[in-house]
Amino acid sequence: MENILEIKGLTKKYDGFLLDDISFALKEGYIMGFIGPNGAGKTTTIKLIMNLIKRDAGGIKVCGCDNIRQEQEMKEEIGFVYDGNYYYEELTLTEMKRVTAPFYRNWDEAAYQRYLKVFELPASKKIKTLSKGMKMKYSLALALSHQAKFLIMDEPTSGLDPVFRNELLDIMREYMVSEDRGVLFSSHVTSDLDKIADYITLIDHGKILLCCSKEELLGQYGLIKGEKRLLDDELCQELIGLQENSFGFTALTRDVAGISSRWRDAVLIERPTLEDIMLFMIRRDKLV
Repeated sequence: MENILEIKGLTKKYDGFLLDDISFALKEGYIMGFIGPNGAGKTTTIKLIMNLIKRDAGGIKVCGCDNIRQEQEMKEEIGFVYDGNYYYEELTLTEMKRVTAPFYRNWDEAAYQRYLKVFELPASKKIKTLSKGMKMKYSLALALSHQAKFLIMDEPTSGLDPVFRNELLDIMREYMVSEDRGVLFSSHVTSDLDKIADYITLIDHGKILLCCSKEELLGQYGLIKGEKRLLDDELCQELIGLQENSFGFTALTRDVAGISSRWRDAVLIERPTLEDIMLFMIRRDKLV
């Protein structure tokens, strides 16, 4: 099984921000959730993958293609969905498709028409008349209609209602039926990724904090709750991102078995969500 995305030593410096020598990879057949707070470096990374901005160091390959030397070949393999609308607002959907389709050798008109029907998109309407959800569906229709092997989705569910978010996840499952494909799903909203992601990469302040399979990640950590009187040095050494309040404390830990045996009924141990892990890892990073 080949890597559909490879990032090695990627660095980009702005005034006040550094994407700091990041590396990760995604094998074909999987969906990676790329998570972190706003401003963490997710969109910068995606722009670098697409060669929309110039990197300072590092290398990127998509479907085996170097993203600079083989940019045209690479972009033939990518379907790109932004959080926002980057189309000509005065054009109809059909007119915009006529502008877009010639850029792709493998444009599939039958697939495009099928997606218009499935998404209930009015081909004769101007793009400016569409709701945010319909614009996102249109972006997906274009992205999925040239046999792309790799989907890059930058905050696709931000601000959308739960019904459409579930529809989007169903579309992703259908897309991934073919095992030679992959998805990089960038989001600071982790609840959707709880349902669909295979791998998770967490970035904050331009640094990768973790990168592993979702099941491995959720199995490694526990969410600990207890009374503040339990917070001695021994326990605190096992806690990540400690948060105290008037009722007690909450924290993340990797030593679920050890804490369970030593403190037994004194603490409550729950299975964390991706959001729990993201928030406490970032909190730990800020407290260090």
